[in-house]
Amino acid sequence: MQPKAMPRFRLLAIDIDGTLVNSRSELTCPTRRAILQAKQAGIRVALATGRRYSQTIHLIEPLAIDVPLITASGSLVKDPLDHRTLYKATFDSPTLCEMAEIVDRFGFHPLMCADTFDEGFDFYFDQQAAKNPFLDEYMQFNPRSGRDWPGLIKCPPDGVFNVFTFGTHAEMLALQSQLEHQMAGRLSTHVLRSPRYSGHICEVAMGGVTKWSAIEWLAALWKIPNDSICAVGDDVNDLAMIRAAGLGIAMGNAQPVVLAAADRIVATHDEDGLVQVVEWLLETETN
Repeated sequence: MQPKAMPRFRLLAIDIDGTLVNSRSELTCPTRRAILQAKQAGIRVALATGRRYSQTIHLIEPLAIDVPLITASGSLVKDPLDHRTLYKATFDSPTLCEMAEIVDRFGFHPLMCADTFDEGFDFYFDQQAAKNPFLDEYMQFNPRSGRDWPGLIKCPPDGVFNVFTFGTHAEMLALQSQLEHQMAGRLSTHVLRSPRYSGHICEVAMGGVTKWSAIEWLAALWKIPNDSICAVGDDVNDLAMIRAAGLGIAMGNAQPVVLAAADRIVATHDEDGLVQVVEWLLETETN
């Protein structure tokens, strides 16, 4: 008997918001079945999201995914089975302090994520710092997810790997531009909007840290070459993985820059576009 042929694509990396879940943040039955079909065909599946780790793990059981979760846009990789940290890209103290002071001078309050899931929270904030309506909204939706850290700007905690703040789209683009101007090459930044909040987010990590850098790290562990990776997403923090993967796919609801970068485009997240992605991958396995 001939050995079973290895699938052409051996790793499927999937964004969550705008990709895996629909506009109501639902994981639909057709999408769930498609992901399970990919797994049964021998294709590894990984979630690569901008979400915090605690906001991702509830998707593991219905998908029966037994691989690490890439969270915070590539800054933190954890094993959801036992919550072990496999990889994190923490800021060095001088870079973190310089970046936080720039955010503060622009009139925004940075929230700082650390690997504190086991302690029952995800991020640090300064209760006394000035906030805006968008940040107030975020805090109201996440009442027990943060820990007060007085003097956060001048003396941040150790182990921070991701920083974010909220404002209007124009404000966050201006902040991003200033960060990139003053700290060129030392930071990785994104401006995007979560469907769960009304404001836009400016997200900051160490330079070179993206969803793709975390995917490459995982793929190297599994000895999967880049051209055997398929990546699917919809927003600007998906660009690096869509451009670098062997097959980069944009959802039909993706941002224009993501649509332009993709090798292929599928239906929207409200039309179960991931089902089409899996159909393509399974076709490559049989051809």
